Amino acid sequence: MKYYDLKGTDLKVSNVALGCMRINSKSVEEVEALVTAALDAGINFFDHADIYGGGKSEEIFGEVLKRNPSFREKMIIQTKCAIVPGKRYDFSKDYIINCVNESLKRLQIDSIDILLLHRPDALCDPKEIAETFDELHQSGKVRYFGVSNHTGMQIELLKKYAKQPIIINQLQLSVVHSVLIDAGLNMNMVEPYAIDKDGATLDYCRLHDILIQPWSSLQASWADGTFIDNPKYQKTNDVLASLAEKYHTNKTAVSLAWLLRHPAAFQPIIGTTSLVHLKQALEAEDFELTRQEWYDLYLAEGKPLP
Repeated sequence: MKYYDLKGTDLKVSNVALGCMRINSKSVEEVEALVTAALDAGINFFDHADIYGGGKSEEIFGEVLKRNPSFREKMIIQTKCAIVPGKRYDFSKDYIINCVNESLKRLQIDSIDILLLHRPDALCDPKEIAETFDELHQSGKVRYFGVSNHTGMQIELLKKYAKQPIIINQLQLSVVHSVLIDAGLNMNMVEPYAIDKDGATLDYCRLHDILIQPWSSLQASWADGTFIDNPKYQKTNDVLASLAEKYHTNKTAVSLAWLLRHPAAFQPIIGTTSLVHLKQALEAEDFELTRQEWYDLYLAEGKPLP
């Protein structure tokens, strides 16, 4: 497993992270086996959110930590808050602090390493957020802060008042959902791919040393699910199969290697609950795609190069 220093922190993080969204469907014993396998493989970064499984994902993870207290010192634990499912996004001070307190109880830990604001709140008051970050940091409940699904300008608004740096932006990105990349390649063109849908967020994060964590790194969309072996994405799967054969690996590993090949140093979130799939995914660490292979995958479904 490769590691790197996370800018703006004293943390050394694994090249990939384990996402815990779906562990609510598993027993404590099954999650314990998954977490143990991840740690044994060198993964030290675990991603949560208060809404995953309605809080049950954090609860199960907390039971694993209770059974294995030594695991905590090997882990960087990240969680997210601010989504009230189906109702609103909420960056109010009371709401965020209550979310943190509840996550700490569920996870059975004293401090969260990184807290992300899950999705932008249209009614956010950056001064109030700065006060919230200060209180959480000074109390020792949260060490570092970041965001998820935020544009560069939304981050700038938070940074105007917050003393703590924004160190992470978690964003949807995969070989078939490459909105972060498309507009940059097609700048000044009239085609739809030239439309800037995110305010050059990729470039912004690179300029400001903000780590991008791709989520749904094996997903096409909520409707289509994974693109792996999905007949709707046959051309991509044909290229994946060819590269998997060349590197003696599997399509999942090649898909993650496509993300790891980017010089922005993405940290993909692996959202599996399967020991087999986890092992397959980690084979992405064993090889590096060539520049042409990266573009072959990008272009597989007909995206243009102007």
